[in-house]
Amino acid sequence: MNLKEKHTHLLKTEAKRLGFSFVGVAKAEALNEEARHLETWLKNDYHGKMSYMENHFDKRIDPTKLVPGSRSIVTLMYNYYTEKEQEDEIAPKISKYAFGKDYHFIIKNKLKELLQFLNDNIGDVSGRCFVDSAPVLERKWAAKSGLGWTGKNTLLINPKAGSYFFLAELIIDLELEADHPMKDYCGTCTRCIDACPTNAISANGYLLDASKCISYLTIELKDEQLPEEFRGQMKNYMFGCDICQEVCPWNKFSTPHNERNFEPHPNLLGMNKRDWEEITEEIFKEVFQKSAVKRTKFHGLKRNIDFLK
Repeated sequence: MNLKEKHTHLLKTEAKRLGFSFVGVAKAEALNEEARHLETWLKNDYHGKMSYMENHFDKRIDPTKLVPGSRSIVTLMYNYYTEKEQEDEIAPKISKYAFGKDYHFIIKNKLKELLQFLNDNIGDVSGRCFVDSAPVLERKWAAKSGLGWTGKNTLLINPKAGSYFFLAELIIDLELEADHPMKDYCGTCTRCIDACPTNAISANGYLLDASKCISYLTIELKDEQLPEEFRGQMKNYMFGCDICQEVCPWNKFSTPHNERNFEPHPNLLGMNKRDWEEITEEIFKEVFQKSAVKRTKFHGLKRNIDFLK
């Protein structure tokens, strides 16, 4: 085992100990093909009002400009799947990823631990940690690192465990053994395309008009009112959406997470339809104190709930 292989093995072993399910490595380099796709996507306004997607284009497609001196992109997958569900079947729904505490902080802390571990055991390793918080094409890097393929719903799918995962990255100046991409196993399946109630996924798949996606509408869109064209199409989701994952055959391999921080607030799953429709700001702050749902703020969640009536 040469030094590069040894360092890679050391990193992956520690990442697994920290709770990451899968770890992949890619060489830090410009994503030229992806740059063209991103440019077209932006020109078609598929990003809706997420204007930040237009910022830092050069850094988004070239990690060596985002983190000067970087040599490796380490992509890590953290499971958030749960079999727990909201008890009232007619209550407004929340995406599974938002049941527990905000994943940004939980995973960022683990990445910092991992980077510190590399410094303690290898030497001076410089880099940055990213959890859905910077111009990083995380699903592209995950696919390039052999962690899965980009499905027709544009989510990363791992053949052993499905798609209910958070993605995170370490961009570091340490040269590691790169992994290889895997083939696409979506085949002729169109379940995600057929199931999407707002037709956000293109007819042939692999292209998402985010401006039509329920997750975008309920989280990213900050308008006072949701667009009338989507009334009656939200499938009762008030925050996020899991529909394209629920119908994906590969998610039969999903297994429940064992991260205590992702356990829902004691009151969350028991709230019924009326509880949600009458929710106060005090209850919102209590139930979602450390939750990703705080991104939409109280008035945003109320807007979404009122739109479902």
